[in-house]
Amino acid sequence: MQEIVQYLFSGITTGAVYAVIAVGLSMLYSSTELINFAHGEFVMIGALAMVTLWVRLGLPLPVAVAGAVAAGCMLGLVFERFAIRTARNPEPITLIIITVGAGIFLKGAAMIVWGKDPFSMPSFSSHESIEIFGAALLPQSIWIVTAALVLAGGIHLFLKKTITGKAMVACAVNKKAAWLSGIPSEKMGVLAFGISAGCGAVAGIFIAPITMSSYDMGTILGLKGFCAAMIGGLGSLWGAFAGGLLLGILESLGAGLISSGLKDAIAFVLLLLILYIRPGGLFAAKEAKRF
Repeated sequence: MQEIVQYLFSGITTGAVYAVIAVGLSMLYSSTELINFAHGEFVMIGALAMVTLWVRLGLPLPVAVAGAVAAGCMLGLVFERFAIRTARNPEPITLIIITVGAGIFLKGAAMIVWGKDPFSMPSFSSHESIEIFGAALLPQSIWIVTAALVLAGGIHLFLKKTITGKAMVACAVNKKAAWLSGIPSEKMGVLAFGISAGCGAVAGIFIAPITMSSYDMGTILGLKGFCAAMIGGLGSLWGAFAGGLLLGILESLGAGLISSGLKDAIAFVLLLLILYIRPGGLFAAKEAKRF
């Protein structure tokens, strides 16, 4: 019982990180129909920016978090302006190749700036772990799950309650009709890039204290986030969130009860099963309906 609970705590923590990454990917796909394979590098940028701002420069935690998120958002906007918008032949396969190339570039740039050595970072709070059924719940896990819920809830309210959010939903449903209605669909796409990159940075910020941060950490996290979005239903906010949690829990249980060597393989086996059984994702509507 104690082991199962411990695996669940670990899975929910990891799954919350996957969920934040998947929400960013899913939101960008809904607005632009682009799958950004460089998304994991924004996770890496968020983590390393946090190491620089909080650990090295000693800035207050809220200032460092805001600075790291801003760095991720700005980098996302620069990426959209100079890599995506300038594409002469913006076919989906062309844009996907651009994102793969941008990911390689960002990884190389991060290696030059931060070096090859991994960095550690302390937890956001110094409280003792909480014992539940004999299992230890780390304070950083509470930070991660809370941040994931606040972020997903904030995006949900933004899309449902604000004029700008509703305009983004309109672009996601039918970009041409939204443009004919006077909605600047191009600006909505730019905003989606900024928010998506910010989500990636948030995931990196909160995962940094429980893992080692390095220039090559983003690739596998980006792929896991993509798997989570596909499992939940690419284009669905809460579907992507649920897919992230499900993936994290199954990974943790599989690694703990079967073999730790299967941890990474579980995500991709699960993705193949979902694509075979329900290609639209577990939580996707039968008819295409985004957000």
